[in-house]
Formats: sequence, structure tokens, C-alpha cells
Amino acid sequence: MKSITLLPADKYIVINKTILTEQDRKILVSLYEPIIGANAISLYLTLWRDLDRYSFVSIDYTHHHLMTIQKTTLENIKLARKTLEGVGLIKTYYESGEPNNYVYELYSPMTPKEFFSNPILNVVLYNNVGITEYELLKQEFSPVSFNLKNFTEITASLDEIYKSSTESVSFEAIGRETLPLNMQDQINFDLLISCLPKGLLNEKALNKRTKELLNNLSFAYNIDTSKMAEILRLCIDEKGGIEKEKLRIQTRKYYQYNNQGKLPTLVYRAQPEYLKNPKGDTSKKGKIIEVFENTTPYDFLASKYKTGVPTGRDLKLLEYLLVDISLKPAVVNVLIDYVLKKNNNKLNSSFVETIAGQWKRIGIETAKDAMEVAEKEHKKYTNKLNKVSTKKVNNEAPVWFDEKIQKEIMSEEEEKELESMLKKYEN
Repeated sequence: MKSITLLPADKYIVINKTILTEQDRKILVSLYEPIIGANAISLYLTLWRDLDRYSFVSIDYTHHHLMTIQKTTLENIKLARKTLEGVGLIKTYYESGEPNNYVYELYSPMTPKEFFSNPILNVVLYNNVGITEYELLKQEFSPVSFNLKNFTEITASLDEIYKSSTESVSFEAIGRETLPLNMQDQINFDLLISCLPKGLLNEKALNKRTKELLNNLSFAYNIDTSKMAEILRLCIDEKGGIEKEKLRIQTRKYYQYNNQGKLPTLVYRAQPEYLKNPKGDTSKKGKIIEVFENTTPYDFLASKYKTGVPTGRDLKLLEYLLVDISLKPAVVNVLIDYVLKKNNNKLNSSFVETIAGQWKRIGIETAKDAMEVAEKEHKKYTNKLNKVSTKKVNNEAPVWFDEKIQKEIMSEEEEKELESMLKKYEN
């Protein structure tokens, strides 16, 4: 679906699809906020507040109402909404009109038991808050244990207290509703089976829940099908079944071994829609921008390696740019391309961090703006060197520095190459 422009006058209503309690508020702040951030949680709590206390449907509001309450921009509201959608806390429906209309359905957060069993959210929480805070949170949400060894249960049963009546009344009551984490298959299960020795795995073991676990682990730890097959081999028992807990442990160990003992975190996989270049730019530069915007930073960096696998050091640098500095994915791609070209195909950490800090301070969020700033810095640097040198400096730069490509239409061969890249990295 094409990107929809959100306007302050656009209306919305909130529908409560679940039973929300004060315990849910605690779960949102303690468990979800360290992962999805304060802006997303603030939006959820605002939508919750928009519901009348005794009803399940709010009155009509405009998005200007949200901007006023949250003291933020529409772009931040849209990004916060998509974040909530990604972790299964809301569903969004849209109707075109004058103004446009939205429906936001609220769903419950996972219970603590579900959350700490989830292979994605549990791991990311651990990585984001650290072992001390993580253990405190687990303790906070652990059930109270009491030794009942010397006690005898004397609870009465239903039939001891009541008798049945032939009259009955039924109605539909609202219950607690949660949404699963929604994502496309990360694993090619036909390929997975073909990678395993024949007869090793009982294919009945690949039921819906096991496939969901494999997809979640693959997403969380960024592991492809072939590598997952190698890990899975270690977790198949003598009857061909899959030991799920062992699979979780082995996947985590594999990731930590290849990432200096760190655990993964969630970062935006590609540029948010509202920060993308308008469609229809067929110039060479426009197509290059399209690649920057539709490629995940991991895949863009991987494409620069002959092996297709970045080093642990470079991945750590990538995580620093996306998580610690909070640069947008397309901006990170431009930065990677720029530094590799200028620095003899090496990602020098201090050089990258200096540029990243500068771009963050001046608020660069789009590929186009990042490219323009890089071009200006390059020209300034080249002119400075040429002034102190008797010879012209041959300072290599990315192809997108060429002013001609602003309007230059791509050749058929270049068009095919870029289309191939876009298909490969499509989300």
C-alpha cells in the first residue's frame, strides 16, 4: 500500500478490543517501554485515555488533538503508531475522505509470562536494560510462592454449592485480547528441511508453533535459513522432535559467539515511509535514493562484502549508529557508502562517528539531505586541500556526487541493476 499523508484535521476513533487494567499499565512502562520507547507508550496511553471509562468506543477526535496532548509532530505520532502496530498493541484501519478517517483498535500487552517467554521481546529487553535491571524486572513480575505442603485443600466445588436451572441467558462479553507479533516468514521451510540429513527430523515436529518460534529466532538474531538448519541439527532428539528450549539456547549462543557476547536489539529495518523521497523521480540520483531508502542498513553493509557477511566489528558500529546515535536507516546507508568510498573501502570508526555526530546535531533524517550535506563537506575538504597543494587533489567520491546525475536518465543496464537491488532488499 502506498504511503498515506497524515493531516492534523484527519479524524480518528479508538475501539477497545480487550480488558485493560492497571497491571497492563505497569507492564507497558516496565517491559515494553525499554524496547519501543517513551513516545510509543505515551501514544498508547493517550489513546487509552481517549476512551470513556465506561465505554469501549471513543468519540471522534482529530490528530491535532494528539499533537496538542503529546506536544509533538504528526511524523512522530505516525512513527509511534507504527511501532505499536509492530509489537501487536494496536491495529489501524483507514478510510479515505474529506477529512480522512482512522480507527485505532487497542489490544492488551502480553502477560509477564508470555513476554518473558517470547524469543524476540525477552532477548531485546535483556540487551536494552542489562542483566541487573532484567533480573529485577523478572523478580517483580514473578508469582508469589508459598509452601502448602502441610495444608489440605478444602475448596468447595460448584455442584456442592449450586444446582442447575433450566433457564439460561447468554450474551457476548468482552475478554482479554492480545495480538501476535506480525511478520512475514523469515525461514524458507522447504530449504530448511532439504538442509537436514534425510530422516533426522520428524516433519510433524514442524507444527505452527515451532515454525513461529523458528521465525522469531531468525528475526531476533538475524540468522538465515541455512545457518538455522545447522543450529537446528543440534536440537533434534532421538525421535526426530525439536527441543525448543535447547533451540533458544543454541541460537543465543551462536549469536553471542559472533557478536562479542552481546545480544541483539530491535532497530528500524528500513527508512520510515514519511521520510522517503516522493515517488516518480526517474533520474539516476532518484533511483540511488530509492535504494538507500528501501535497503536495510545490515543488507546494505553486507552487499559491500564479497562474502555477503559483515564483520562483528562493523556490525557493532552499525548498531551504534542506529541505536545509540538513532540515525535513520537511509541516512546510515548514505554514511556507509560515503565513508567506504572516501576511505579506501574501510569503515574507520572515529571517522564514521565524527560524521554521524555532526549529522545528528543538524537533524539529518532523509537520504537526500544526507547526500547533500556529504557533497558540501566533500567540496569544502577538497578545496581546502587544493589550496595548500600545487597539484589538484584526486579525492575519490561516490557516484552520486556528480551533479549531472540529478537529471540524467539511467541506462537500461543501470535500471536493471538497481531494480535487482531493490527486489533483493525489499521488506
